[in-house]
Amino acid sequence: MSGVIAAGNSYTVNAGAEMLRQGGNAVDAVVAAAFVSCLAEPALVNIGGSGIAQVFNPQTGETTVYDFFSTMPGMGGEEGSGIIDFRRIYIDFGAARQPFYIGRASVAVPGLVKGLCALLAEAGSLPLATVLAPAIELARTGVTLDAQQAHMIKLVSPILLDTPDLAAYFKREDQLVQAGDVIRYPLLANTLEKLAQHGPDLFYTGEIAQAIVMDQRRKGGFVTATDLKSYTLHQVAPIEVPYRDYTLLLPSSASMGGVLIAFSLKLLTEHSLSGVKPHGVEHIRLLAEVMRLTNQARISWDVKRNQEGALDYFLSEAHLANYRRLLKSALSGQTTPDPTLPPSPPNTTHISVADQNGMIVALTHSPGENAGFVLGETGVTLNNMLGEMDLHPKGFHLLAPGERLQTMMAPVLALKDGRPMLAIGSGGSNRLRTAILQTVVNFIDFGMPLEQAILAPRVHFEEETLQLEGGIDPEVAFHLDNLYQVNRWTERSMFFGGAHAVAREGDHWTAAGDPRRGGNAQTVA
Repeated sequence: MSGVIAAGNSYTVNAGAEMLRQGGNAVDAVVAAAFVSCLAEPALVNIGGSGIAQVFNPQTGETTVYDFFSTMPGMGGEEGSGIIDFRRIYIDFGAARQPFYIGRASVAVPGLVKGLCALLAEAGSLPLATVLAPAIELARTGVTLDAQQAHMIKLVSPILLDTPDLAAYFKREDQLVQAGDVIRYPLLANTLEKLAQHGPDLFYTGEIAQAIVMDQRRKGGFVTATDLKSYTLHQVAPIEVPYRDYTLLLPSSASMGGVLIAFSLKLLTEHSLSGVKPHGVEHIRLLAEVMRLTNQARISWDVKRNQEGALDYFLSEAHLANYRRLLKSALSGQTTPDPTLPPSPPNTTHISVADQNGMIVALTHSPGENAGFVLGETGVTLNNMLGEMDLHPKGFHLLAPGERLQTMMAPVLALKDGRPMLAIGSGGSNRLRTAILQTVVNFIDFGMPLEQAILAPRVHFEEETLQLEGGIDPEVAFHLDNLYQVNRWTERSMFFGGAHAVAREGDHWTAAGDPRRGGNAQTVA
């Protein structure tokens, strides 16, 4: 076996699998897959976004978090046009209409290209040109949309159709593209070829950087040449959380999601699930109350996260003690109100890879949604991270230039006796952390095979409502109706995230993509 890969689209998986077939390692595969995902999953991600990855190196036994998330623009004091292009767009999610902000002033400093190229240079084994080849070819020949991507494009169409240049990708004779239609990216193919030749400097000091700065300066954005030139990749050690007989490794730094999943796991460690029926009343009640308390703890983390020693205290027994008492009280019927949390972006994708040498990688990336325009003749689209309310709870454009934004993204690894056993991550805004948490519990506590652990029905507790995905036993749902305000779903839904993962099962690796978000997986012999 050369390796296994799981991601949110067959094109994405095929690109990574091709690198494994060419003798590349897990990093080569994840980088190739990430670049292709920007073409194959256009409603979810683009090349002007940012991300976080975790890499386990089998030669050293060490894990590194690569944080290439966005920073606040405005460094260098460069003067702009005096206008601010920052517009509100509403997306209809069925149950609610949610506002997003797009335009040049919604663009934060993008980190994806620098992060992927640095990851490849430091831990990959193939040249950048080789790893970019699948994306370049696909950009020219075109992506045939599947039903999942067509649905997502329809969902966020108010953003994707906002300007003529961007809308041209997603309309055919004044009709929105449908499943089976082909989207080509010839201008972006040219840019990717230049990236293969010149490396990431193209985006941070070179031709693309200059195009970004000129467009921002003339049309109402804040990103400067200083922002791009000084953008830095952060490499840090992960948070380590002992859980049962595993060690869970989670990102910290820019990842609010990693911190909150670590908090949830620490609450769960006090409660054995041995003998508990999966997705029975006892199991779901425990999950719901852990989710409630994690939501409450998130408020204090938002306030204190930038203080020295904040992470150590947040995950300390001294801080957890009160929440453990509250969890015990909640399970006996005495609950505290769940806070109202700001909405967070649903547009995220995840890729997990393991290779034959034991290297595993989990990578999640996102542009927020999309800033709503194409950067001239480059074919590049950019993020709208400054237009996401969840990233700016105190108000837009208030953070200091150069400050790292926070994200819910949380690529997670799991080790057992020092050996890599699992790589997992998810899209899905606030629900991504509960999707990851439940899949980990299914895999570790209930011993489910990976595919079953991902397919199992999920729950999500937020704003005093317990969401029950289709597949929960009706009798269990009936009992929960007496304890919570319950919203029953009739089927599986992307609302509950999309956990793409690889895992060691016995003496072999397996991969499983989450069908809720177009999941696809492949084993390369």
